[in-house]
Amino acid sequence: MRPGQRRRIDACCCNRPLHSPTMLTLIQRVSCASVSVDEAVVGEIGPGLLAFVGMEPADTDAQIVRMAERLLGYRVFADAEGRMNRPLTETGGGLLLVSQFTLAADTRAGMRASFTSAAPPAEAERGFNQLVAICRQKHAGRVETGRFGAHMTVSLVNDGPVTFLLRP
Repeated sequence: MRPGQRRRIDACCCNRPLHSPTMLTLIQRVSCASVSVDEAVVGEIGPGLLAFVGMEPADTDAQIVRMAERLLGYRVFADAEGRMNRPLTETGGGLLLVSQFTLAADTRAGMRASFTSAAPPAEAERGFNQLVAICRQKHAGRVETGRFGAHMTVSLVNDGPVTFLLRP
């Protein structure tokens, strides 16, 4: 490397990529949340989690199962001492899953996002539907969704605020 030249930082010292493509989910602890399409509510929950889900190419079944486990088991609800020690499965709260391909955007360069890092629609829909099915199977509480590919209006009351970005 020449003096003054910058080293590209896209891999760590052992040449592993800093970011390997994988689904991601932005969760928010909410008092209530709903999603509407064409002014009609298609999904609604009371206290629980709102989860925006971004699928990336080649997301595996194992990653989708792991994300379901994390969504249902991530400890974001207060225990008796006010600490975030209780998962959604313990509280019985609602889960509102909303597909959001913009989460998978590559925003590292320029002033406009690139969506080449997002899964193609058919692949993303398959993965999203698989995630929904697993959550419905494993969670006794209410599991609602938006409408894949639709223009949605999401309303929420963030409780805390508490927001986390999860990867499997």
